[in-house]
Amino acid sequence: MLTHFLALFLVAVTGGGAHNFIINQPPPLIDSFHVGSPITSPHIRLRDGRHLAYREYGVPKEKAKYKIVVVHGFDSSKNETFPVSKDLVQELGICFVAFDRAGYGDSNPHPTRTVMSESMDIDELAYQLKLGPKFYLIGTSMGGYSAYSCLKYIPQRLSGVVLLVPAVNYWWPSLPADVSESAFKKLSIMNQQSFWVAHNLPFLFCGWMKQNFFKTSPAITGIGVPETTCKPDLEIINQNQSPVNGTDAVESKSTNDAVYESLCRDVMVVFSNWEFDPLQMENPFPNDEASVHLWYLYKMKCVRLRYRGTLQRNYHG
Repeated sequence: MLTHFLALFLVAVTGGGAHNFIINQPPPLIDSFHVGSPITSPHIRLRDGRHLAYREYGVPKEKAKYKIVVVHGFDSSKNETFPVSKDLVQELGICFVAFDRAGYGDSNPHPTRTVMSESMDIDELAYQLKLGPKFYLIGTSMGGYSAYSCLKYIPQRLSGVVLLVPAVNYWWPSLPADVSESAFKKLSIMNQQSFWVAHNLPFLFCGWMKQNFFKTSPAITGIGVPETTCKPDLEIINQNQSPVNGTDAVESKSTNDAVYESLCRDVMVVFSNWEFDPLQMENPFPNDEASVHLWYLYKMKCVRLRYRGTLQRNYHG
C-alpha cells in the first residue's frame, strides 16, 4: 500500500498536478443555500448561519407521544422513510423528524465538520422544532456516528437511542487490534486504500477519489458494488427502488463539489481521530432514565445488544 501511495505522489508531483491533487478541493458552499433547483424543503437556520433541511412525517408533533429524530446513513437523505407500519405509527403516536445531514440534500455543508458538530446540529434542530426537553434518536449506518456523538455530548436531551448497524471506525484506540485488523482485511483492497487515506491523509482524500491511477472505494463511487454485495442483498436492492434505500440521497446536489461535501467528507469524519473513544464511554444514563440499543446482523441473525455500564464492558462481555 505504501508503495502505491509513493508512486501516486511521484506521478502527481512530476506531472505538475500536485496542486490539483492536494489543494484543489471544492470551495465551501456555506454561502449558497442550494445549488441547482429552487429549494422547497422546510429548514431551520443554525447559529453559524448554515441551513438544515428537515422533513416530518407520522403523527403531527403537537399530538405525538413519541418524537423520534432519524439520522440517515451514507449516500442518503431526509427522504429515507423509516420502514414502519403506518398503523403502528398512528397507534403509538409517533412523530418522525428526518433531516439532511450537513452537505447532503438541501442542507448546507459544514467545512469544519466533526463528530462533535453532528450532535450540535441535532440539538439545535430539536430545540428550534420544539420537540421538548427530550427526544428519541435513531442512527442508521453512517448516521451511527451522529448517534455516538449525541450520547457523548447531549445525553441529557435523549429519551432513548437506537443504532442500526452503525459505522465503525477501525482506528478507535480501544478497539482490540486483532478485531480491527481482521475486520479491515475483509474489506476490498480499494476500500482499504481509500479508508486508509481518509484516516491518515485526509487533506489528500478528495484528490485520491478523483485520480485515475488506482481504483478507489466502490463504497463511495458505487462502481463495483455487485462484486462486494451478496446475492440476496442485490436482489433486494434491485427490487426495492424506493425512498427507503436512499436512491435520491443527495438529490440534485450529488455532483462535483456536492459529492465532496456529502460523501467524501462523511468518510473523512467517520474515519478521523474522534474527540472521544466510544469503547471508553461511561454510561450516559446511570440512573436508567434511558437506554441504548444496538442492532447488528451476524450470519443472517439479528443481534440486539442493550447498553449497560460502559461499552467497553459490554463489548468484552
